[in-house]
Amino acid sequence: MRVSEVMTRSVKCIGPQATLQEAAAQMKALDIGTLPVCDNDRPVGIITDRDITVRATAEGEAPNEVRVRDVMTPEVIYCYDDALVDNAALLMQQKQVRRLLVLNSDKRLVGIVSLGDLAVKSHDEELAGNTLEAVSEPGGVAR
Repeated sequence: MRVSEVMTRSVKCIGPQATLQEAAAQMKALDIGTLPVCDNDRPVGIITDRDITVRATAEGEAPNEVRVRDVMTPEVIYCYDDALVDNAALLMQQKQVRRLLVLNSDKRLVGIVSLGDLAVKSHDEELAGNTLEAVSEPGGVAR
């Protein structure tokens, strides 16, 4: 099974120049906790609700002044849409992340695949369970 068969396709991005307030408002409207940060459909990072809380709000930063680029994680962990689901799960385990950005062959964002997608859409409970266990190991940072 390919990642393209299980990924979520309707992914919204936010630009690195946007404010944290704009990012939080978009997360609220979409009922999500993670936003890819893109420059012209090309991922340059990822920001989570936790990034906003821990890296900015806890430091007393003003959400209407701080930019997404200032608190986002610039490392983009991704797979390609034609990758095997098993390979995507292995990458999640190795990097200890709960979701991967999905790119096409032009390195344009076309989706996102999460642990939930693996569990529900792949119908492979063992794969999903093993991935969750590896991602949840202490010492890692799960995004």
